[in-house]
Amino acid sequence: MESPRIIAGVTRIVRDVGIAEELAQDALVAALEQWPRDGVPDNPGAWLMAAARHRAVDLIRRRENYARKLAEIGRDLSDAEPPQEPADPEDIDDDLLRLVFTACHPVLSAEARTALTLRLLGGLTTPEIARAFLVPEATVAQRIVRAKRTLATKNVAFEVPFGPDREARLGSVLDVIYLIYNEGYAATAGDDWLRPGLCEDALRLARVLSGLMPKEPEVHALTALLEFQTSRAAARTGPSGAPVLLRDQNRSRWNRMFIARGITALGRADATATGAPGPYALQAAIAACHAMAYSYEETDWRTISTLYTLLAARAPSPVVELNRAVAVSMADGPGPALEILDALAAEPALHDYHLLPSVRGDLLLRLGRPKEARAEFVRAAELTRNERERELLLRRAAEAS
Repeated sequence: MESPRIIAGVTRIVRDVGIAEELAQDALVAALEQWPRDGVPDNPGAWLMAAARHRAVDLIRRRENYARKLAEIGRDLSDAEPPQEPADPEDIDDDLLRLVFTACHPVLSAEARTALTLRLLGGLTTPEIARAFLVPEATVAQRIVRAKRTLATKNVAFEVPFGPDREARLGSVLDVIYLIYNEGYAATAGDDWLRPGLCEDALRLARVLSGLMPKEPEVHALTALLEFQTSRAAARTGPSGAPVLLRDQNRSRWNRMFIARGITALGRADATATGAPGPYALQAAIAACHAMAYSYEETDWRTISTLYTLLAARAPSPVVELNRAVAVSMADGPGPALEILDALAAEPALHDYHLLPSVRGDLLLRLGRPKEARAEFVRAAELTRNERERELLLRRAAEAS
């Protein structure tokens, strides 16, 4: 949970995200050695940050150019306080946001930017990132290693850029924040379905970015989308932590404050837009349709289906088509939706994607084909790496028998 903040804080000292990540790991090792013996400190995060920074100081002191580095940083490196940044009306004092923009530098490919930031900021493992991208783990590992090396050799500054440079990196930054949130919203692997810390960091970064770039409609749209999604958090799991499907959620537990914030952010996105809505604006509008419905039956699936059609044209992807099929099944019935899924069966990116057989199982069940549905749920359970989701899918398979 503390890793992204530690990496961001140490990067300000060493100016190398790869070294900063190693120092953060060293601090964790020190904690594992000392805390069982001395006890857990009152503020574990501060302890880890101090330990990592002390290691950063030691590293620089061992370098021959320590005096020059000390002058550049302009402070006593043993002091844990961050250096003063130049005053600027558009500047923002947020190391995590600096880390996002640094990792999204144009010297890196779009794929490398996203993978590196998910690793550093989101704390995701290589398998989790590979799962999010639907690509082999080895590919992701190579992207991350090369990205770190490129940032170091190019001496990329640790900063939030201004003007055109900021705009050039914005798309990647939004994508990264969205992917981090998604991993928190439905964890790829592990024993817990939710990772609230990732959702909180992503939502905070989106809100900060909205204040930083008030004239960018997609920034407001992403913020709106995350506000709407966060509103459901309390209703998405049961007392034991098991997932609760959207149709079964107690909507009285949906947080109306987050919904109100989402409506406000979506209004800002509409007010600043000058052309056709972007991908995040369309997704936020879909989320708003769910938020406005007081019951699953009252959901405006026809509008949601139309919005997914627009999204598929604006930002085509197999996952968008899969989501569109769900909306079509609610608006027009499971038959037409199954035709969409059958067309997706040959998509390489979805070959091992557990949600494809999961959705197909649901459609087959609604069509009165329980044996086929059961096989799809079992296949989905075999593909997922999340234990909570596997339990849910196996339960659905048993119910379909």
